[in-house]
Amino acid sequence: MSDVKEQFDNAVKYVQNAEGDFQPSNELKLQFYALFKQATEGDIKGKKPGMLDVVGRAKYGAWEKHKGTPSEKAMQQYIDLLEEQKKKNG
Repeated sequence: MSDVKEQFDNAVKYVQNAEGDFQPSNELKLQFYALFKQATEGDIKGKKPGMLDVVGRAKYGAWEKHKGTPSEKAMQQYIDLLEEQKKKNG
């Protein structure tokens, strides 16, 4: 397993089990979601959800922003985003 993949897996576990001082906003959760999907599934596929599916559209739009980003780069961006948040929140 590559070092980035291992760090990514640890970062995902940290975010999924967010406790204590780390309480991400909805916007931050969307960023993590989009980077996770890009890292694990690649470019977004399928139709954009309808106007009434507000959450689905938000997720689609966030993921779509990372279209073309290689998996390992998305993993690193996820790790970097988490580290940045840890520094901000102590």
